[in-house]
Amino acid sequence: MKALKLSLVIMAAALLTLGLGGMAYAFHAGGVADCAGCHSMHSPLSNAHLLVGSDASSTCLTCHEHAGDTGPSSYHVSTAQANLTVGTAPLQRGPAGDFAWLKKNYSWTAHGTASNEDGSIHGHSIIAADNGYTVVDPAHATSPGGSFMSSNLGCDSCHDPHGKGRILSDGSFATTGAPIIASGSTASANPPAGQAYGIYRILAHPNYTGAPGATYTTWPVAVSPSSYNRTEAATMTRIAYGGGSSANGWGKWCGTCHAQIATGAGLKGHPSHPVDAAITANFATNYNNYVMSGNTSGTFPGTAPGPYSSLVPYQEATSALGTLFSHAKTDNSVLGGPSATDEVTCHSCHRSHASGWQHALRWNNNETFIVNNGAWPADDGRTSIETQGAMYDRPATMFATYQRSLCNKCHAMD
Repeated sequence: MKALKLSLVIMAAALLTLGLGGMAYAFHAGGVADCAGCHSMHSPLSNAHLLVGSDASSTCLTCHEHAGDTGPSSYHVSTAQANLTVGTAPLQRGPAGDFAWLKKNYSWTAHGTASNEDGSIHGHSIIAADNGYTVVDPAHATSPGGSFMSSNLGCDSCHDPHGKGRILSDGSFATTGAPIIASGSTASANPPAGQAYGIYRILAHPNYTGAPGATYTTWPVAVSPSSYNRTEAATMTRIAYGGGSSANGWGKWCGTCHAQIATGAGLKGHPSHPVDAAITANFATNYNNYVMSGNTSGTFPGTAPGPYSSLVPYQEATSALGTLFSHAKTDNSVLGGPSATDEVTCHSCHRSHASGWQHALRWNNNETFIVNNGAWPADDGRTSIETQGAMYDRPATMFATYQRSLCNKCHAMD
């Protein structure tokens, strides 16, 4: 009997340990994390908030970057300098991209003309001194189409580190009124009565004041599969972006800093592509029928068994977590394309952090052929290995032998 009691005690202790261990991975759990994870009461560093890093973004990257990575890893958004190799792509494959592309500079000569591509053009040039991100965007003193100072750009410009934004049981949004019990980033439905889920990726929200010069007016809505930082060599990672044309469209959220672009006014007197705008029947038909350059049959091969492409995602005309959750997959089981009321938005063409291409685009929009003679090209300073990595490891055979820009997914001009 004593032996049985001892075994039960050991088993209970083991289960408790496992339970706590599982919780430890949910550091933010949709809201504010334990204070000591980011702050030190006796920090030896010189900063105003007793942060464990030299600045806010360095503090974030104490967890969201890891020098031990050998491939895409969980919640990491940056490949450590020690893991960056000339001729190979950064490691992370999250939907928002890998900030380490900012450290990739390219130069090449074509038709007798020398070209240079500074890494800063690959995305949002965050300032994270401890991790080698020290260069303020040299081309933009302020956000393109806006007035946010590039010198202030950091993770906390777009994310609320204290995670006060929450989704209530009736689907409404607030910053208080019910305790956050979990993240809403992977939620399958609204939270139980009297409780709340944190908003997608603890992003900035209308009552967030942490980003100087940025005043948010919208609530971001999306649902992600639980595994999202992964290669897409075989199957795609589908993030279900929601919000529709309501006040919570993603274009309006990005428009906090890029107002001229988001409203269509554009830059230098040139109008910009519509965002948070209905795709309309014609473009929805194009999207759903487009297979690859020269093929608009709507019959998809095994390598791409449906019209949806995570390289050209769209915003669904709903903010219902249950609906979005049913579409957030990694197994190619839900690859239906848009209806006429779904919408094109910033994420349709850009990654949020950085990418292997200029302006954080999801594909190379500066080349006539993104696949050339059945292979990934290596003619713009990148190796074919880097190009494939920037396309999230897809084999070139998923596209046409001479594949043109993926703008054609909606416009079908090729």
